[in-house]
This record gives sequence, C-alpha cells and structure tokens, in this order.
Amino acid sequence: MRIVVISDSHKNTYVIDKILSIENEASHIFFLGDNITDIEDFEFLYPNKVFHAVSGNCDYGSMAPCVNIANIEKRKILYTHGHTYNVKYGKERLKEAARLNGYDIVLYGHTHVSEILYEDGVYFVNPGSCSKPRESRASYAVIDITESGIMPIIKYV
Repeated sequence: MRIVVISDSHKNTYVIDKILSIENEASHIFFLGDNITDIEDFEFLYPNKVFHAVSGNCDYGSMAPCVNIANIEKRKILYTHGHTYNVKYGKERLKEAARLNGYDIVLYGHTHVSEILYEDGVYFVNPGSCSKPRESRASYAVIDITESGIMPIIKYV
C-alpha cells in the first residue's frame, strides 16, 4: 500500500498534478493543509484514490477539520497541518498525542521543512512544502506500508 503526503501547496495546483501523475501507484493521498481547495478537483480526477485532507492556518473559513485520524492497513495515522500543535516550536505535543493514543504514523506540515523521525515506535513525517520550501527544494512524502513494516521517504518535485 502506497500513501502520498502533500502539504502547503499555497495555490500551486500544477505541482500537485505533477506529484499525483508521478505517484500513480498510490492508493491514499493525504493533504495537510494550506489551501485545501487546491486538492478538491483532484478527488474528481482520481476517483480510484482515497483522499484525506485537513485544513491549515491559511484555510480561512474552511469547514474541514485541522486534525483527523485514518486507519490504513491496520496502522493508526494522525494527520494534521500542525499549527494547532505548535510544530514550529517543537514536536512535543505531537509526541504526547502519539503516546497517549497509540498512533503508528503522525503526519504534519506547517513548517515547510521536510523531516522523517522515528521515535518510540512512531513515524513522524513532515513532507515539507510542495511549492514554497524553506529548505533547498519543494518536496512531498511517500509512505509504503507492507507486511514487513512502514517505509517513509521524502521525494523532491
């Protein structure tokens, strides 16, 4: 099972289209906010994929939640934009949520900096920004979930 994680597109739907074209094997697409409307049209263009989306701090007036949970392949996934967990100042609140709720994977954005961390049996994955990176290149994440385990990687656009 392949998951694609995209965040912080900030009205750049071209890059989302490019990512989804490249990652055509993915069955689940997670969008972690900041211009949640950017992902909406793709749900119709890719009806064979399951889309999971949360709103970010730039999604003014959105009725979408800013935090949600998914269960995929017997793995419990927390996904959030991250601003309500103050991720720009550390991951302590995300780590506490993971510990208290038994998450296997925690997906978050907001910082525009990609990162993969494995701690206490939990993968913390920030795909970075697919359009406005605060590091070298625009990025997204791919997570493969197999019987052997979980394998997250960062990819560059």
